[in-house]
Amino acid sequence: MNNILVANGVTKQFGDHTALKNVSLEIPKNSIYGLLGPNGAGKTTLIRIINQITYPDKGSVYFDGKLLKPEHISQIGYLPEERGLYKSMKVGEQALYLAQLKGLSRAEAKKRLKYWFEKLEIGDWWNKKVQELSKGMAQKIQFVVTVLHEPKLLIFDEPFSGFDPINANLIKEQILNLKNNGTSIIFSTHRMESVEELCEYIALIHKAEKILDGKLSDIKKAYKSNIFKIGLEIDNPDVLINEMQLKFQVLTHGFDAIEKQLDLTVQLPSNESREILNFLGERANVKGFVETTPTANDIFIQTIQNRNLSHE
Repeated sequence: MNNILVANGVTKQFGDHTALKNVSLEIPKNSIYGLLGPNGAGKTTLIRIINQITYPDKGSVYFDGKLLKPEHISQIGYLPEERGLYKSMKVGEQALYLAQLKGLSRAEAKKRLKYWFEKLEIGDWWNKKVQELSKGMAQKIQFVVTVLHEPKLLIFDEPFSGFDPINANLIKEQILNLKNNGTSIIFSTHRMESVEELCEYIALIHKAEKILDGKLSDIKKAYKSNIFKIGLEIDNPDVLINEMQLKFQVLTHGFDAIEKQLDLTVQLPSNESREILNFLGERANVKGFVETTPTANDIFIQTIQNRNLSHE
C-alpha cells in the first residue's frame, strides 16, 4: 500500500449542518500532506473522524490498507490546536503519565523523554508546573508528548501557534526529521508560508467539500498564468515601454534611474516567451527573465473566490 490513509466519500452531518460532504482523500505514506481551508470548512471534523473522536454518517476511512478501527489509535499522534495539558501537574510527571497512556512502559517513556527534552533544550523544565510555562513552552511539551510513541501518522493542527520564529523553525526541523525517518504527516494550518516550506501534497476543503487536491508542484504548474518578471538594463526606457504596451500586456513597470534598471511584469499568451526575448534583446540588455509561479496563498485565494463566484 502506498497510502497511509484513504477517505472514501466521507459525509458528516450535525443536525441541519453539513460538516463534510462526500470528501475523498488519499494521503501517501512518508509525506507531509497539507489540509487547508477557511475556518468552518470541515477540516477539524475530518481530523476528528480520523482520530475516531466522531464517526462519519456515510463513507469509510482506511488506515494503512485496513478499515480504520479503535486499535489504530495507538499508531496515530494528534496535536490539536487547542492544547490539553493539566496546568497544576509537573511537566515530567505529566509527560510520563501521557506516554504510559499511549502504551509505553515507564522505563521506555523516561528514555524517550530524556532524548526529546535534550533535543529541544528543555531538560530543566522537568519539575516545573505547566502553569509556570509560557504558551510556547507548553507547546513544546505537547509536541513531545504527541510524537513520543513514534506513531505511523502524525496530525498537526496549527503546530506553530504560540511560537516565536526561532522555536517555530526548531519545530519545523523536527517535523521534517520525522518525515525523513518514515513518518506520514497531516498538517493543518492557515500559515501558507509553512505550507510552501513543508507540504508535498495539499487538499483544499471549502464549505464541507473538497475542491482541490494533489501534489503541490503539479497544482502550481496548473495555476500558472504566463506572467513573467523581466529586468532590463537600459538608458532611456520611455520608448521601449510605449512599444511594449502596444505589443504585449504589460501589468507593471518601474525604472531605477541610478541603476538604469527597468523592471516589468508582463502577461504573455502561451508560447510567446521566445518572441518577447528576441524583441527585448534587440533593444536592451536583458538581466532577468523569470516566469512567476503562484504561491500556495495565491492558489488558496483564487480557488475559494472562483468557487464562491460559481455558486452565486
